[in-house]
Amino acid sequence: MIINRKTIVAAGVSASALFVAAAPALAQTTAPAAAPSDGATQVDEVVVTGIRGALRSAIGVKRRSDLVVEAISSEDIGQLPNVTIAEELVRLPGINGTRDRGNQSQAAIRGLGPRLVLGLVNGREVASSEPDRNIRWEIYPSEIVSGVEVYKSQSADLVSGGIAGTIDIRTTRPLDYRGPGFVGTAGAAYYDAGKDLPDYDPLGYRLSANVNHAVNDAVALNLGLTRQVQKNGYATFEGWGWNDAATGGSPGDINNDGRPDATFYGAQSQVKRLTETRNGVNGALQWRPSDRFELNFDALYSDIKIDEDQNQIWYGNNGTYGNWGGGSSWAYSDPQASYNLIDGTVVAARLPYASVTNVIAKYTEDKTLFATGLNGKWSLGDWTLVGDLAYSSAKRENLWRAVFTEQYPSLAGVDMTPGRRPSAYAVYDTGNPASQPLQDYRPAQADGGDLSDELTSARFDATRYLADSGITELSFGARVTDRTKSYDRTFWTQTPIIATLPAGLLISFTVPDFDTPSFINGDFDAVAKAAIGGFVQPADSADPKSGWSVKETVAEAYVKAKFAGTLMGLPFTGNVGARAVQAETSSHGQESVNGGAYTPVSVDNDHFELLPSLNMTLTLAEGRQLRFGLARTLARPPLDELRAGRTLYNTTPPPTGSAGNPLLKPYIANQVDLSYEWYFAPEALFAAAVYYKDVESHIGYSTQPVTIGGTTYNVTGPFNGGGGGITGAELTFQTPFSFIPALRNFGVYANFAYVDSDLKEFYPANNPLSATGLAKETATVDLWYSDGKLESRLGFKYHSPFTVITGWDGSALRTLESEKTLDFSTSYQLTSQVGLRFQASNLTDERVRLHYDNTANRLASDSRYGRRFSLDATFRY
Repeated sequence: MIINRKTIVAAGVSASALFVAAAPALAQTTAPAAAPSDGATQVDEVVVTGIRGALRSAIGVKRRSDLVVEAISSEDIGQLPNVTIAEELVRLPGINGTRDRGNQSQAAIRGLGPRLVLGLVNGREVASSEPDRNIRWEIYPSEIVSGVEVYKSQSADLVSGGIAGTIDIRTTRPLDYRGPGFVGTAGAAYYDAGKDLPDYDPLGYRLSANVNHAVNDAVALNLGLTRQVQKNGYATFEGWGWNDAATGGSPGDINNDGRPDATFYGAQSQVKRLTETRNGVNGALQWRPSDRFELNFDALYSDIKIDEDQNQIWYGNNGTYGNWGGGSSWAYSDPQASYNLIDGTVVAARLPYASVTNVIAKYTEDKTLFATGLNGKWSLGDWTLVGDLAYSSAKRENLWRAVFTEQYPSLAGVDMTPGRRPSAYAVYDTGNPASQPLQDYRPAQADGGDLSDELTSARFDATRYLADSGITELSFGARVTDRTKSYDRTFWTQTPIIATLPAGLLISFTVPDFDTPSFINGDFDAVAKAAIGGFVQPADSADPKSGWSVKETVAEAYVKAKFAGTLMGLPFTGNVGARAVQAETSSHGQESVNGGAYTPVSVDNDHFELLPSLNMTLTLAEGRQLRFGLARTLARPPLDELRAGRTLYNTTPPPTGSAGNPLLKPYIANQVDLSYEWYFAPEALFAAAVYYKDVESHIGYSTQPVTIGGTTYNVTGPFNGGGGGITGAELTFQTPFSFIPALRNFGVYANFAYVDSDLKEFYPANNPLSATGLAKETATVDLWYSDGKLESRLGFKYHSPFTVITGWDGSALRTLESEKTLDFSTSYQLTSQVGLRFQASNLTDERVRLHYDNTANRLASDSRYGRRFSLDATFRY
């Protein structure tokens, strides 16, 4: 559909006006408006919206940029299932994500993981509720976003820190917004994996509203509100790792063939019943009294609360009886025992006297983000001056509480054989509510922590226009940031006051996802009250050895020159410059020697790096251009790995310890980019890009000698290590089928990425994992339809296996196996003001599987998140 307006519509329209809309009126082509008849209103412009408008806007950003960049327009966001902005990011070329609780979360770019991705909001680095630096993008509801730009190459004026890439989320600037003054949406979301779980309703909802108001021609404001309640219940089967000499264990020879056999330490099945509540507020005020001056204020607040009931069954708690880890092989040689070995790894076993632990647990988490900034822009003749002040803070509070019951069946087992659905066995029903003895050696437990991150920044940029050719612009600037991140852990236990849980408090249930003994379930507060008198946090619950803080100050300055000219008769543009980065850190923690008291320890560090860059764009013909980029890049070490805390032992040789590393140097890489782009129609593009990154320095976990206080310890922790090369290629193709009359309302968006690298993690020592985020192959194919009122998309996403960090521990490396997901969305515009939208995610119910030690035989987890369906209505005025 073609919309006529009297005002010019900017390329980046406010997200809130379009995401929630059932997408709006769709366009087929842009055409001149017909001459008005007598009495008709004069039309000044024809505006294309919907899928075509989104494609046109996104490739417009890509085409005009000096860098290799991918873009999402506000009209893109919301066309596919869009709980978070992460679900749109992973559809871009060379970008992959990991699912957390069923939703896309962190992003990997061009074969490098989230720790090497820099996240910005309105061009500013922001605080993070993660222990390191990376961002869980689900904290940004899609309704607050007006556009996203992903920079894959570097220039001197771009904030340093993104070796993999830089993701910049943009929010609305009210005077530039040309959408409806009010947009509101309401709808329901349903997660089918939780439909059969006891005491659980998987139906949630989503609400949002956005108001944009121009006070006059010089002042406008925007206010957006969003609330979402997500109800996702799901089942997971997890292995606890393998006892293998190559990974630091002491395996036994269970089949007496003279070779040690890797045996699993245990396993667990788990059901989570999640209620996740997201509230967001965003606002902006823009003042433009003249063409020479502009002042922008923006603020964003997002809060995510998680309330999660957990039912777990642990198999082989390595307690009083059988040792599943096999360091002592007596259990495997018992006449009742049976097991299955594949390539020296035990993948299934039934053993005598194995413990079976039922766990009734509650997990809560509250994470918040506040980001605000004031930006001023002055135009003084040939000079343009920009000043920016920003502040952001992020907090996370989490607590896991659990009550345990323990049983010892005469025979119990686990089967994690590849190609089969994982299962567990016990000789009798260990989930019978009539008999649930509380553990005598593992009391009820509470484990949590508080994380805080604050970041303040100031930036100044100056640009002078010089000429239309030769050196066309000269710019320089400086940026200073001050950041403090800290973490405090809480831990305590409580002894049971009764011997057995009352059967009347409990029910038992099973799930179809895995063949396991039945779970027990009961109201968590009632169970805790009966078992221990309720959880009561003691005054001494702080865990000193786990607390840490890092203060970081970064000063950056740059100079950049833009140039233009002709080469062999072909016009070119480009820029050349350098960015100087000086970073200073002060790390604090606690030190203990030989189990003694903890004492404070502090270590300071600094580093300097000069980052030159060159970018050129050669126009080959109308709509065809060739880009070249050359740059030196860095990513600062993860903040949690800079912690100063350490635990040391030197009474028995050799001295050993575990520690953070305040002296870590940054990741460093030199990279070259080459990209060909052909814009052959207003919404059409063919692009081919190749790149190479020479990573000089990498950070990973290993054990190395460190001299502390005159004693050399073999310390396990994060260290700098060798790098490697990354070579990649990306293909992108998108077009409407306007050239085929019968298919003129259809179109396609597709991309494919290939990456090859010798960059490795440091674990396992004998068979290191590939670098975090390195998926050799990634593909996306979206087929869309648009006829003016009806819009539909069918989206396919594939990635090959790649290494991920699970949880908050940088040493927790796993391999995420390949995934193929299929999503669908459709919308219908009932009137110019009211639209409906239906979305379905993960239609094929793709499971998420991870394995240990770069060995597919060693299951880490198998999760079924199920399908997600949503239906909403949007009102625009």
